[in-house]
Amino acid sequence: MNNKTVLITGSSSGLGASIAEKYAMNGYNVIINYNNNENKANELKNKLENKYKIKCLVIKCDVSNDEEVIKMHDKINSMFGSIDVLVNNAGITNDSEFESKSKADFMRIFEVNTYGVYLVSKTFGKDMFERKNGSIINISSSNAIDSYYEFSADYDASKAAVVNLTHNIASHYSPYVRVNCVCPGWINTPMNKDLDEEFKKEEIDKTLLHRFAEPKEIANLVYFLSSDEASYINDAIIKIDGGRKC
Repeated sequence: MNNKTVLITGSSSGLGASIAEKYAMNGYNVIINYNNNENKANELKNKLENKYKIKCLVIKCDVSNDEEVIKMHDKINSMFGSIDVLVNNAGITNDSEFESKSKADFMRIFEVNTYGVYLVSKTFGKDMFERKNGSIINISSSNAIDSYYEFSADYDASKAAVVNLTHNIASHYSPYVRVNCVCPGWINTPMNKDLDEEFKKEEIDKTLLHRFAEPKEIANLVYFLSSDEASYINDAIIKIDGGRKC
């Protein structure tokens, strides 16, 4: 069994939880990060420990808060020594009319979705670089590339920034840390369960596979990118959207 350790930000539910389970089933110790949903985080911890017999740590941390991220780093290192894989999955959205978005709301999206990726990456990436080994996977969105929605302009822009940031993080930590970016399209997660049915049908019709992704399909790609099988994949931006056509 593997005794490596992975940190997945924003992993109490949805895609993050599926990514956490993918690593757990492959023997990784798993660090579940959450900011609001403590109950879900602890439920996932119990599930992973009981089902896969791995070590699991739950940590509350706002990834955009410098002090909290440093505390998270120190707590993880005291328990596991270091991490081998970082998955920057934490993200928020605030869909609203294009002209109604306030500066505070707009900037909060960037604080979590973009600055959070930078902050967590530099906090843990330095350790990986010093050990000359590690993998970082940033979760962006197809919205960063070619799926644009006026009501999520702030989210779309923040995720486009993550794509650019990936290139800079990969350059900074080369040649020892591989840094890649995954850009999913629509996923069957709790966040999307209340979508308007007509809108959902329109989006499905734009997708060549005529369905939304299951979270485990994205998790499979994330895990692969951090594995030895992907040892020469670096600084890659990979869209996984079922063949969406605008």
